[in-house]
Amino acid sequence: MVKPREEVIREFNEEVNMSADELEKWLEDPKSTKAGTGVGIESGHKIIEILRKNPEKDPEKYDEDDIAHMRKVVSYAKRHLAQEDHLKDTKTRTELENTKSTISLKNWGHVSRASDAMNVSLIEYWLPRTP
Repeated sequence: MVKPREEVIREFNEEVNMSADELEKWLEDPKSTKAGTGVGIESGHKIIEILRKNPEKDPEKYDEDDIAHMRKVVSYAKRHLAQEDHLKDTKTRTELENTKSTISLKNWGHVSRASDAMNVSLIEYWLPRTP
């Protein structure tokens, strides 16, 4: 069953949590190619186009090509986030940031919050508790 257009747009805007400028800067970084130089990089450039074309995220301004690519992005991100979830329990923040999975997700416009969550947990652990 195909997801409705509105759901695809909502999920795309949730999963793509980088701005067009952030994603563009990332794709210029040589580290972005450590997960390959093909589909993910191409997808990132298409995502930049979509974000810049419609910065207000007005659902009426997306054309069918945009929606088709948004479907791919949502599917890819959800699939890889599910696979990546267990890594936060077995890897350090630095190791997480350097996995092909994390780099690939970033190429698709998604900054993994697993390493951020782990870092916040460590900070909270070391902060003195106030009564």
